[in-house]
Amino acid sequence: MNDKAWLALEDGTIYSGKACGAAGESGGEFVFNTAMTGYQEILTDSSYAGQCVVMTYPLIGNYGITAGDNESLRPRLSGFVVREMCRTPSNFESVQPVGDFLKKHGIVGIEEIDTRALTLKLREKGALRGIISTLDGDAKRLVAKAKALPSMAGQNLAKVVTCGESYSWEEGFKPSDKPLHVVVMDFGVKHGILRCLAAMGCKVTVVPTSTTAERIVKLKPDGVLLSNGPGDPEPVTDAIEAIKHLLAERVPLFGICLGHQLLGLALGGRTYKLKFGHHGSNHPVKDLETGRIEITSQNHGFCVDLKSLPSSIKTTHVNLNDGTSEGMAHTELPAFSVQYHPEASAGPHDSRYLFERFKTMMLARQEARSR
Repeated sequence: MNDKAWLALEDGTIYSGKACGAAGESGGEFVFNTAMTGYQEILTDSSYAGQCVVMTYPLIGNYGITAGDNESLRPRLSGFVVREMCRTPSNFESVQPVGDFLKKHGIVGIEEIDTRALTLKLREKGALRGIISTLDGDAKRLVAKAKALPSMAGQNLAKVVTCGESYSWEEGFKPSDKPLHVVVMDFGVKHGILRCLAAMGCKVTVVPTSTTAERIVKLKPDGVLLSNGPGDPEPVTDAIEAIKHLLAERVPLFGICLGHQLLGLALGGRTYKLKFGHHGSNHPVKDLETGRIEITSQNHGFCVDLKSLPSSIKTTHVNLNDGTSEGMAHTELPAFSVQYHPEASAGPHDSRYLFERFKTMMLARQEARSR
């Protein structure tokens, strides 16, 4: 059996290694993730649609795949790159090795790659398009195929990963004295976000990205959560228009990741593509109001331009690595957002308080409406 595999980048670089996933050929934008654990959550994070993920931590798969740690129904990433794949996991909850999980879902993977060198290249040149192949190592063909792949800029991938129809989420629900109804606009929502809402006693309704503001208002939500998701925010025009109408209705809004970017666009701001994005569970973010430093989980390739926002928007959080936007809040309307992942699946729980902030905002509106 031929277990060889090749990785080709658009700049002409070729790596050879060993196949550790499904057979075949797949490509996308290559990004690196600095998390030491949480590879199952990374594999099933829909925000990686159209991308091949390079894990900087050298050994992946030592605790296998478990039954309850998926962040979506199936992996959406295009490829997986590791230095070494563990084929004999040690964990009483493991149901299968990572390699078997990749094969089951048709994800092409490659190991025995110098991921340090590859990460340095991506940091220097920025995210690059590339191909992983188990078919052959024809450098000329693979590089040409990599160059022909579409850029991540301009792609509306939220419509690819969103749910087909509305549904209710009940896992982890804890009854509350003051029940709240949250509508989640699904741009690729992670299950960890839904679990956090349910744990606060919220009734959760998840709706597709194309759902209109009128339809959302008819559901009588106490608040709307704008979820994470993949791709460029600018082409997600239906959602941007819906958010504008929800702002006019003064519905409490909480944006996460892509939801943060879409809120920024709805408020009149601009977004831009980062050189290599933020992907990992160890990114330092400063809360400008309290001065507190949070270690956060992140996965995004686009960012809100702070200078493009109107004066009614205040910056609440900044990234300490590069000074980019990590959070904002409207000074007059009940709307706020963060670029990072407060549900932290996987990652530190420093930012879970943001869900409580959203709850407080919804309760205030609920009380005001009952007067």
